[in-house]
Amino acid sequence: MNSLIALFLPLLAVAGPLGLAPRQSSAPSPDQITILDSSTSGNGCPQGSVSTIMSPDKTVVTFGFDSFQTYIGPNTKPSDHSKNCQIHLSLKYPGGFQYSVLDVTYHGYARLDPGVTGSFYSTYFFSQAAENTESTRSDISGPNLVNGQVYTKNDKVESTAIVWSPCGTTGILNINNRIALTANSTTAAGELSDDDATVSFTQQLHVSWRPCTTSTSPYGHAVARNMQKIDMKLT
Repeated sequence: MNSLIALFLPLLAVAGPLGLAPRQSSAPSPDQITILDSSTSGNGCPQGSVSTIMSPDKTVVTFGFDSFQTYIGPNTKPSDHSKNCQIHLSLKYPGGFQYSVLDVTYHGYARLDPGVTGSFYSTYFFSQAAENTESTRSDISGPNLVNGQVYTKNDKVESTAIVWSPCGTTGILNINNRIALTANSTTAAGELSDDDATVSFTQQLHVSWRPCTTSTSPYGHAVARNMQKIDMKLT
């Protein structure tokens, strides 16, 4: 497996955003969200290229990626320039409540010649309401990346663009990540990768809860996410 350069963990959600019910003392704690199952799909994580470790309490899952890498430059193909990997998490959470994640940070690795730009796209949605999504894009470039270094992507999701989990006790959260490279010349080269991902619903994540009511949409509105990649660290 490639060196574990990037690790992302959900963290730091903002409590009580505008228009949402404030956190109540009777609301469940984040550690009551558990992962029933997990899987991946996409050309960035083909079968046999992903390792998965689930914590005993099923609140943390770690993915290791061997193939989530992009390259551009001489002798590369268009299919080398963009890769996609979608994480599917089957989650269990207390009945009678919905939850949302509001803030996500990613770290990755990039080595880019001048004139090469990397882009990191993330889309979040529950399968039960796939039409309600939240997407972000971060462009990665600059002279400091010529020799390669870790980069940071931080998503601050406004309160008007929050995807709530479905009312009930289970939901499938999808996290669709795509990394891509573009260049302004045929000789410029670069690489962009995402090597490791840890998704946690315990200490690193503070979710906002609201009670399910008869006036609450079964599936909520837009999505938000919370993941931070931390160098060379495994759960």
